[in-house]
Amino acid sequence: MTVPDFLKVPQVVSKNIWGTLEFKEKEKVWVMKGHPQAAAVLKRMFPASQANGHGEVQFSTTKRTVGDINWFLMKYPLNIKQPDVWYGMLKEAQDYFEKREAMLDNPIKITPSKEGPMLKKFYGELKEFQKEGLAFLLHNERALLADQMGLGKTPMALAWLTTIPDPPPYLIITPPHLLNQWSRQEIPKFLGTTEISWGKRKRSKIFQGLEASDGNKNIRVHIIQGQKIYDLPDADIIMIHYLLLHHWREVLSTHEFGAVIFDEIHELRRGEESNKYSAASLIAESVAKVIGLSGTPFYNLGGEMWWVLNGIERNCLGDFGGFTREWCGGWGNPEISDPHRFNEYLKHEGLFLRRTKEEVMSELPPKRRVVHDIDSDEAEYDDLIGPVINQAKELLLIKEDFGTGGKGRLTQEVIDQTRLVTGYAKAKFVAAFVRTLLEAGEPCILYGHHHVVMDVYMDELKDYHPVMISGRQTQNQKTEAQELFMKEEATDLMIVALRCGTGLNLQRARCVVFGELDWSPQVMCQCEDRAHRIGVRDSVLCYYLVCNQGTDPIIMDALGLKTSQFVGVMGDREETEQDKEMAQIDVKKHMATVIKSLQEGGKARIQPDAKTLERLKYLENVPRKSLEEALAERVHHEEDEEEVEEREEAEEKEKAPMMLLDSFAVKDDTKGEDDE
Repeated sequence: MTVPDFLKVPQVVSKNIWGTLEFKEKEKVWVMKGHPQAAAVLKRMFPASQANGHGEVQFSTTKRTVGDINWFLMKYPLNIKQPDVWYGMLKEAQDYFEKREAMLDNPIKITPSKEGPMLKKFYGELKEFQKEGLAFLLHNERALLADQMGLGKTPMALAWLTTIPDPPPYLIITPPHLLNQWSRQEIPKFLGTTEISWGKRKRSKIFQGLEASDGNKNIRVHIIQGQKIYDLPDADIIMIHYLLLHHWREVLSTHEFGAVIFDEIHELRRGEESNKYSAASLIAESVAKVIGLSGTPFYNLGGEMWWVLNGIERNCLGDFGGFTREWCGGWGNPEISDPHRFNEYLKHEGLFLRRTKEEVMSELPPKRRVVHDIDSDEAEYDDLIGPVINQAKELLLIKEDFGTGGKGRLTQEVIDQTRLVTGYAKAKFVAAFVRTLLEAGEPCILYGHHHVVMDVYMDELKDYHPVMISGRQTQNQKTEAQELFMKEEATDLMIVALRCGTGLNLQRARCVVFGELDWSPQVMCQCEDRAHRIGVRDSVLCYYLVCNQGTDPIIMDALGLKTSQFVGVMGDREETEQDKEMAQIDVKKHMATVIKSLQEGGKARIQPDAKTLERLKYLENVPRKSLEEALAERVHHEEDEEEVEEREEAEEKEKAPMMLLDSFAVKDDTKGEDDE
């Protein structure tokens, strides 16, 4: 393949030298110093550059930026102070480009070694598409692996660590609830017996792998705990969760890691609104090899992808203003104008790899979605919604635009309270639907959003010994709840908060039931794929239980645009009418099986032994609030893992108020006519 012109060694014609180009070994950056005009052009043309004052520009040493500098040198020759270093990097950039272009047409596969020193052995078996994923990660040193949930991104990432030439320590950053899953399950399974230490006191515990790591040696993993800084121990892998990043940013950005893995990197999609983003960016810039993992890298509109990819490689998509102007049709607009074209660009640049189950796992049974109308307690809804209607009417008297001051706060309050009332009014009907499935012996995941609604589920279905994962549980309680559900020793029912579902393996369930809805289709897709993973033998049936009042109809309408953005950017296939018809057929078959089982007396319930019952009782010990308390405090609901973040659904909430007012007005006018 021919090397493109912008990567060829410049043929200097002009005798005019515009400045110098010098490599800073310690910082691993190239610095251009020279003519003000040359510096101005460089800063304007290449947003990935960093201005260091008048006539000085700094570049990182990624292969993309080496190409940018070389292109610039064709018009503005510079005196290169370390030509051997420069031409060595240019040759690497040429080789990278040629191989990247070849891999786009003919992906290669790499098998991780089972021989070698500690942390260079991989004890798992990768599937063929996973070997292609490993090759992609090895070739693209800063990239996003966005395979659909359940396709094994974790083993690919661990295989990557065993294959890169860079020595440990390595840094793995995860949401809080996944620390145990990575350290106690995935690392021992794929890298061998693991010794885990945590916190300042460095207490430790051994977790046996399928095979010993390297003779008598174990993989050493340290989990950072607490905001207070302490000296990190010698370890092969350091782990930390996102909520602690900003406290440890200075330590971690100077620790000289061989590589960084950002698991569930959609945690960075909100960008500079969160402290963790600036910390993550600083850490990523200090390391040569950085990968992100997420099957749903954005939740709302495609513009969130800029923040995610920018966290992996600074300004790989230019600056945010330029990105939104060119890709989104206006500064600050988060809606990508041509999602499919954006997808093609990311793949071509080696920034992004996405495979779906349909593409690589033809033997995997399908996932079927069905929207199921469900009743709600209309009398209770009418009683609870009355005060909310009065608040909504107050909005009509406020002249201030939505999103500022009092009107914005009141609008959010109205929407949140209506959403809570909707979930509460239908909660017992949702529980009755799930009870039918459980009586027929179907293991279920039931998703809710509000604590008080999930408490209704727990109370109504207590005879089935449900376990719960939400923001109220400790990390140990969450881990134990997952283990009990997966081991089939205690319960057929797992109740999970919508935004606590990332990264969990709950593939024992065949039925996924949404008692409440989220504003983001990607959140619900994450929830579905906790059950739809490699290894399932039957179709996973996803029931969306929707009533015809409150926020359910509005949320269903709002999800359409966001779904189209996600499908386009990620390169997924849209759900067809045939898919919907097949879903209805599968659901009818499933319901026929359920009815037959019930006619035969149903399946005997799991009877936990005394020890398991004691563990279940421990897991039920979470703080509760009454409905009145929840409404009074302006609706406490589940958000991102123990962290009170800004609401993800701000974009759609701006559209929702008048739709709610219209529905309230119709209901209120009807009441007036009845009264007359």
